Amino acid sequence: MAQTCASHWHRIVLTALTVAALAACGDSDDDHKPPPPPPMANAQQACAQLAGKTVAGATVTAAATVAASGPQPLFCKVNATIPPQLNLELRLPDQWNGKLYYGGGGGYNGSIPGIEVPTNLAALKQGYATVNSDSGHSGNGLSADFALDDPHAASLFGYQSVPTVMSSAREMLQTAYGKAPERSYFEGCSNGGREALMAAQRNPNLFDGIIARAPAYNWVGFMGAFNRNAKALAAPGGAFNAAKTGLLARAVRDACDAQDGIADGVVSNPQSCRFDPAVLRCSGGSDAGDTCLSDAQLAVVQSWTSPAVWANGTYSNAGWALTGNEDDPGAWGVWLTGNGNLNMALQFLFQDTTVKNYLARDRSQDSLTYTWDSNVSALANLSNLNDATNIDLRPLKNSNAKLILWHGTNDAALSFKATNAYYEGMVGAVGGQAAADEFVRYYLAPGVNHCAGGPGADQTDLLTTLDTWVTKGTAPGTLTATKEINGATAFTRPLCRYPQYPRYTGPANDAAAAAQASNYTCTAP
Repeated sequence: MAQTCASHWHRIVLTALTVAALAACGDSDDDHKPPPPPPMANAQQACAQLAGKTVAGATVTAAATVAASGPQPLFCKVNATIPPQLNLELRLPDQWNGKLYYGGGGGYNGSIPGIEVPTNLAALKQGYATVNSDSGHSGNGLSADFALDDPHAASLFGYQSVPTVMSSAREMLQTAYGKAPERSYFEGCSNGGREALMAAQRNPNLFDGIIARAPAYNWVGFMGAFNRNAKALAAPGGAFNAAKTGLLARAVRDACDAQDGIADGVVSNPQSCRFDPAVLRCSGGSDAGDTCLSDAQLAVVQSWTSPAVWANGTYSNAGWALTGNEDDPGAWGVWLTGNGNLNMALQFLFQDTTVKNYLARDRSQDSLTYTWDSNVSALANLSNLNDATNIDLRPLKNSNAKLILWHGTNDAALSFKATNAYYEGMVGAVGGQAAADEFVRYYLAPGVNHCAGGPGADQTDLLTTLDTWVTKGTAPGTLTATKEINGATAFTRPLCRYPQYPRYTGPANDAAAAAQASNYTCTAP
């Protein structure tokens, strides 16, 4: 009996071992894993998948690979049209990182920003599929002619083109690569910054992350300020030539430059600058040459620096700061004064086409004789179309998306003080600083012009910063900005979280130390 029982248990043990061995050999966990995904399509294959097709309402009109050239990698360029006339360009990298980058436009759009745009090229080099559009019309970016008789084109420009293009772009990527993007980001400056905030406000679930740089979010307000500035310059004796602008800029630098710890040609702490332009007044107030400012020219400075309100406070605009870099080639001369020829100034041109096509709805209207709030219903229509002024971003926060705001302090197109006001209002609307810090960062770039340029450090990889925040949960703090001259890094600076500024704390009279971000400390104003 004992032998029989032993044999019985021996057979059970052998059977168990056999089953275990069979399981190890042929029934492992690996047998239950899905097969590996097929290789990702390269650029040429992605082109072939889209050529001649209509995908999610977008009809592909051209699809061809573009050879690598210099810093530009090999990619597939796809052009498509969403009827009636919303044109887009999708660029598909040879090795896709699984993410989509949507680049915003500028001015009144009317054309597709191409791969020559630095942010588009940088995203493509990192493996992003990139997309841009013309926002629904073709034309000069300085012209709002499209809005006069085409309400659909006006709506596309205002707020509809981005979600419309996104709907098609996602499906086009699915067709090209066999999968939808894992993450989608938007980055834009100027009008592109407005498009960014418009998406954040109206389509809070559209993007995983958004970068809004120098956002033109307050369309009625800043266009009204453009109109007021133009009238001040057009008044008898109001014109500024380059010498007058230089006089003002030098006086501001002399008074305020060193307040940030170093006299380097950039007023990095504009909040502390209390320069009074009246010290430049010509004796008696009449123009006495390029060594002083007349009363009419001081009135221009007053228009520039003071807030403006219209329609009993319904619409407003923060004034610009005097920065000490008004004489930079990309500042006052281009945007405000036209270097003595007002009709060449970009602020004049933008307000003029806005008056003619949105407000007066009459292309013969002289914008310099038009009263900005004479037609309140026209202002309301312009605001409903183009303003992105809603400060309640709780829906964006609840979508787990992230937002980075950025603005150069020498921006002669759009005042950083307006973006300050938006950020501060938003902080209150979402429940205070701690709540805002969960999903928003705001950075001021001292001495930087509109979107780029100027004497300040103007280059920062905000896309990688945003992606790291979204994918890894690493919230950004102080960043590093660079200034490149002829392809080489000239100097670096900290890019400080608002309201801080970079204060020089390194050794005195040391040019090499002054060029290094490590010798500056982000400091409260």
